Amino acid sequence: MKRSPIALPSARLVALLLAGLMAGPMTAQAQEREDLEKMRATLLSLIGTLVKNGVMSRSQADAMMRDAQRAADVQLAAPPSGEIGPDGKKIVRVPYVPEAIRSQMREQITADVLASTRGAAGSGGLGLTEAGGRLQISGDVRLRAEAIRQGADNSPATTYRDGQRDLTRAADLWADPNINTQQGLERTRLRARLGFKVAVTETVAAGITLSTGGVTGPTSTNQTMATGSNQGPGFFNKYALVVDKAYAELNPLKGLRLSGGRMANPFVGTDLVWADDLNFEGFAASFQTPVGNQWEGFATAGWFPLAFQSPGQSGRRSLTALQGGVNWQFGQRANRLKLAVALYNYAGIEGVKETTLDKSRVPDYAVRSEYGAAYRQRGNTLFRINSDLAGDEATNWGLASGFRELDLTASLDLALFDPVHVVFTGDIVRNLAFSRDEVKRRTGLSVSDGSGVGYLAKVQLGMPVMRQAGDWNVSLGYRRLGSDAVLDAFTNSDFGRGGTNNKGFTLGGNWSFAKNAWLSARWMSSNLAESMVPLQNGVGPRTTFSVDTLQLELNARF
Repeated sequence: MKRSPIALPSARLVALLLAGLMAGPMTAQAQEREDLEKMRATLLSLIGTLVKNGVMSRSQADAMMRDAQRAADVQLAAPPSGEIGPDGKKIVRVPYVPEAIRSQMREQITADVLASTRGAAGSGGLGLTEAGGRLQISGDVRLRAEAIRQGADNSPATTYRDGQRDLTRAADLWADPNINTQQGLERTRLRARLGFKVAVTETVAAGITLSTGGVTGPTSTNQTMATGSNQGPGFFNKYALVVDKAYAELNPLKGLRLSGGRMANPFVGTDLVWADDLNFEGFAASFQTPVGNQWEGFATAGWFPLAFQSPGQSGRRSLTALQGGVNWQFGQRANRLKLAVALYNYAGIEGVKETTLDKSRVPDYAVRSEYGAAYRQRGNTLFRINSDLAGDEATNWGLASGFRELDLTASLDLALFDPVHVVFTGDIVRNLAFSRDEVKRRTGLSVSDGSGVGYLAKVQLGMPVMRQAGDWNVSLGYRRLGSDAVLDAFTNSDFGRGGTNNKGFTLGGNWSFAKNAWLSARWMSSNLAESMVPLQNGVGPRTTFSVDTLQLELNARF
């Protein structure tokens, strides 16, 4: 039997698709019959769910079924047509539908049927049927057990303070020489997120997401158990919820999306540059359009404020970003190649040394730009920005380098054994603003090490997403992230205790034991890429810091 690829049908023709599935098993062979029966069962279950939730009435569902049956009867009564094989029998062409496309069809059918069946209960407000079609509720809960093993030969924290007064790549260790760098620790953590998105009109949507986690850093929504809502003693203290997303979204033209507020990361990338849980604040515009039958082009631009000017204290800081790329689906299966190039430009982020302690001299004091402990992690080259005048005992740190990151990302998804996929991911980033000459001009110090380049390579085998019971995947990755390749505030917060200036391997796996519920295991082994005490003219203590981290997780999504 010959097979031919098909394009994804319009979900608004759900009744006709159901009619085709009613007639299909009578002419298809065994494997195709099984696939068609599964799709028909999915549609029937969908219709039953719509009735149960009040999205459509039982009479509407029965009418849809009757129309589908009549269409199927007409199809079966039609005279046979098509090619005749050498044995004199008609060749039946059954379209091959890969698992990835079948899943996409189910999701699209669900969304479009909800949209087509919604209606207002009256002009006075939002009716139940309309709310069911316009409101999307989603969320997830993750339980994590984590064991962190730090190398017994790691440099003690005293090394970082004694080694250099004015330069560091680990301000937290510099500030407290009693911090543990050699002993292991264990902890259990919880992440819970609940999101609501409402279609205000056909072109306007708004959403809000609540999550666990505090406001002490942008990259994590984890709540460590037995720490309480304010990171104090546990003893069953309650957790605090924070607003993780709050945004408005406009779709004025096909393929164009305008977003503003606190939103999900709008850029294609990996956790080499952006942590998985990081959300953005600001404004973004995204556009995607087909280019031929198999290609799709996309572009995203955004402006995101990081800090507004505070007279007498600091200047304005922001991120401007631009990304473009292509998505190519090739072959008869769901093989995909995605390529993206981005430029992330930070303005006003560099540290500026104070020239006076007299705050009345605003022109001198206002240029100060501190890289605060509330958001930085570890790894970027920092210098002490405090005034050299006598009496200033505090220590404030500023970034020694500027940041203008050029990021190239590629992902090759091979569905040769669909539903099992082989996915190759690569990411390379270079900080175009990193220059040792610029560091010397800004800090007055000659730094002879540090790097503005990072890269990641990863291969994954299995199902790309955990959806159904029995889904699985395993992955292996290697990364090397230079000290000043990216801003350490926004990169991965788990590998090497978070931040930049690290290298090593990640081995992981996932197994789904029920629909939308799965177990995960991840092992990360990291070492320093360069010394945490910046070398001056090649001189300085060469620190060591290795960390092995094991994470075991239970995930549930709805």
